[in-house]
Amino acid sequence: MTTNTLAKIRLHFRAPDAPLLEKIQFAIGSCVYGALLVARSDDGICAIFLDDDSTKLEAQLAGAFPESLREESPSALKYDLEQVVTFINTPDQATQLDLVVGGTAYQQRVWEFLCRIPAGTTYSYTEIAESLGDPDGARAVAGACAANVLAIAIPCHRVIRSDGSISGYRWGVERKRRLLGKERQQ
Repeated sequence: MTTNTLAKIRLHFRAPDAPLLEKIQFAIGSCVYGALLVARSDDGICAIFLDDDSTKLEAQLAGAFPESLREESPSALKYDLEQVVTFINTPDQATQLDLVVGGTAYQQRVWEFLCRIPAGTTYSYTEIAESLGDPDGARAVAGACAANVLAIAIPCHRVIRSDGSISGYRWGVERKRRLLGKERQQ
């Protein structure tokens, strides 16, 4: 697979200081990487979380959107959940996802850069910072990766250390290894 993620998603950015105050609906399912939560605001899919325990997914959602009313709505989000599962399990069969995310201007630049990295390819935090014209910004890139609430769709799993080793991943280093391994095989 040589396409980049932007071929399968459409990113819509919220202002960094504009929290989601409207109701967020969510559904929990599973994918090849474990339990999966997909959340939607009025504007589009606003969160994709992974975990080994579905009960911990709701805690991730509450932590990401503490001001929002959150409502489990499996029937209302059936299509969104199916779309995201297809995007993750069989990306070549995926349809375009509309994603809404808030972050600083720098985070947005990092996330857009990550979405242009072809599947199976990795960049170091330093390489991304340098590509963004910020040679001392490796920590800021790492911070943007840590702030990502759209697992796999914003592919922060494609970011590694300068020495080539796999390091931190919000959804677990072993899951990151599996993601990279699967992408390299496709």
